[in-house]
Amino acid sequence: MWDLLKAVVLGTLQGLTEFLPISSSAHLRIFPEWFGWGDPGAAFTAVVQIGTELAVLIYFRKDIWNIGSTWVKAIFKPELRGTHEARMGWFIIFGSLPIVVLGIALKDIIESEFRNLWIVAAMLVVMGVVLGIADRVGRNERRTEQIQMKDAMLMGLAQAMALVPGVSRSGATISMGRFLGLEREAATRFAFLLAIPAVVGAGLFTLPDIPNGDNTYGWGPTLVATVVSFVVATPPSRGCCATSRRAPTRRS
Repeated sequence: MWDLLKAVVLGTLQGLTEFLPISSSAHLRIFPEWFGWGDPGAAFTAVVQIGTELAVLIYFRKDIWNIGSTWVKAIFKPELRGTHEARMGWFIIFGSLPIVVLGIALKDIIESEFRNLWIVAAMLVVMGVVLGIADRVGRNERRTEQIQMKDAMLMGLAQAMALVPGVSRSGATISMGRFLGLEREAATRFAFLLAIPAVVGAGLFTLPDIPNGDNTYGWGPTLVATVVSFVVATPPSRGCCATSRRAPTRRS
């Protein structure tokens, strides 16, 4: 029962921090240590983030449908290949490659050395400074429709830095977008969309480690924390999917 109560607390923490560029994974690493609960584990952290990513899927469901359906149609209809939606599909695919490759290659280090509290704390400070500088020097010259493949790859490389707890996934991606001259809304929107394959993929990839890996919690608390994180992070229905509205700012 005590583990379930802790899972509710950690799920709430994940839901509250996911939409801020402050690294929810860092908070899931630091907060339990304050109370002597120990490290919940890399697999627990990755799986719980699926809950908040489901909330992102709900928020952007129209965008995701438009991009996905147009990308599939463009495979068979050449006239659609130059559309913004079809190109965004490719941008998300190629932008996701860095974190996938590095995540698999560095899996053991991510689950051990990278979870050192000194590294986590240092990365929180560094990313706060980087995000502040990026927003100050960002030129606000380009909108979402002007994103190019090189932008997607560079933002994908920035996202891969979030394999280190303390580096906010959205914070790193948004910072790179701002350095590239994207407007705040454009950088934030693409960061959200780019994170979907990475977060969901990481959660599914680490599912087998929940009962077998070096994790504090088993299936029950992990599922409870995931559901709680989804409920806490789910936006009001009136705010969902309005592509013309400003997206919330967020991590990973």
